[in-house]
Amino acid sequence: MRIHLCVVGRLRKGPEKELIDDYLKRFEKTGRAHGLGPVLVHEVEDRKGGGMAAEADLLRKALPKGAAICALDERGAIVSSPEFSQRIERWRDTGVQDLALIIGGADGIDPSLRDEADFLLSFGKMVWPHMLVRVMIAEQLYRAAQITAGTPYHRV
Repeated sequence: MRIHLCVVGRLRKGPEKELIDDYLKRFEKTGRAHGLGPVLVHEVEDRKGGGMAAEADLLRKALPKGAAICALDERGAIVSSPEFSQRIERWRDTGVQDLALIIGGADGIDPSLRDEADFLLSFGKMVWPHMLVRVMIAEQLYRAAQITAGTPYHRV
């Protein structure tokens, strides 16, 4: 199952990019044997300043046709890492070819796009900068692959 990170904003060189690249590289090494990956990053940028609605239109264009959509949103479900891993496995096992993880811009995800998501995921009640959310989801993808593989990376 291909994973698509559909995100608002362009990530420049720096510590966040290094962490994301490292976790996604690790995910692909572990995930490949379990039918997970590759990860494709689709960055969109609203250069005309149209706000969340314009960002939503750009994100929709980046979504693969027929993809399961998981939007990262503060109103979403708070799940454990094993629960997130099981959800990814369920999507894979039910024939989902593409999983799109959507990360909005500074103002979040437009409600119309949020309503289209198959699942809303939250990293807690706090609001996180979208660049840090990218790092966190990359690590959680790697952790999910490790859980699926049965390695000791994830400790309870």
